[in-house]
Amino acid sequence: MAQDTAQDTARDTAQDIALRTAQDATGNTPQDLAGTLPLHGVHVPLVTPYARTGEIAAGALEALAHEVLDAGATGIVALGTTGETACLDEAERDLVTDVCARVCGERGAVLTVGAGAAGTRAAEASLARLVQWPQVGAALVAVPPFVRPSAAGVAAHFERLAGVSPVPLIVYHVPYRTGQPLDAATLRSLGALPGVVGVKYSSGGLDQDAVELLGDRPAGFHVLAGDDVYLSPMLALGASGGIMASAHLATERFAELAAAWRAGDVLRARALGHALAGLSAAVFAEPNPAVVKGVLHAQGRIPTPDVRLPLLPASKAAVAAVLERLAALRGAFSA
Repeated sequence: MAQDTAQDTARDTAQDIALRTAQDATGNTPQDLAGTLPLHGVHVPLVTPYARTGEIAAGALEALAHEVLDAGATGIVALGTTGETACLDEAERDLVTDVCARVCGERGAVLTVGAGAAGTRAAEASLARLVQWPQVGAALVAVPPFVRPSAAGVAAHFERLAGVSPVPLIVYHVPYRTGQPLDAATLRSLGALPGVVGVKYSSGGLDQDAVELLGDRPAGFHVLAGDDVYLSPMLALGASGGIMASAHLATERFAELAAAWRAGDVLRARALGHALAGLSAAVFAEPNPAVVKGVLHAQGRIPTPDVRLPLLPASKAAVAAVLERLAALRGAFSA
């Protein structure tokens, strides 16, 4: 009984904090701000670079953030799957957020931060912590993994979170990781919730639900491609942009692809899309983010190619294959 009371108090405190701080200096709420949040274009879910000592290489992380923004990325994502968030402790997650918030504050870029949990109470507390970083524009929140709630349970989960979050929410729909597939109707109902501004759509393919969702989106609801290989066809069907691990590499070409589809430059977009799909397939030949980190290290952009267990470093062959793709891309699509 005492433990339940303590949990209820902690939950209520998290909700109170979020509600009290869910307004900016002008009195706007996340729901008001959602309509002006620029979610078009390419957002890069940054890797977490490690020094040879195993600690986070904060300087390399900051440099990466500036590099991708210089090359045309609309924003960055901190603490995504590509950032090995599950392998970081709380202090390390805070350090990553500190660095990314500082860069996005300086650059006026969109910062999305991964948050949430399998349980709704824990997810509320995770979101409430984001008030420490006023630069955060949105939270990327996965559909509850492992517990496999009903579609109605998922809807109730996000309705509760949207009501207390200090920032707008982007639903992370990734059924091959969560074990929870959602159809277009369910995603559309989530998109109609005040405070839910988008979905990172990562179904593992370009399926019928993606087509239906893109054909009838709620007003102000952005669909962001989450599977790198399918970025171009998703953009062609009306996606606002994408969250792309592959866009650490050839960032300017990914940004150009998004711009080409928006401008209706079909011939350029189609050719570039095919080339970038090939690059992305090579990047994901081994578990993410091992290959990305191997290539970034080979380019001298991060101090080590290291990932944390249970991930293993990329093979030399996988890194070489991506480097070859990048060379071919430079030759075929000059700036």
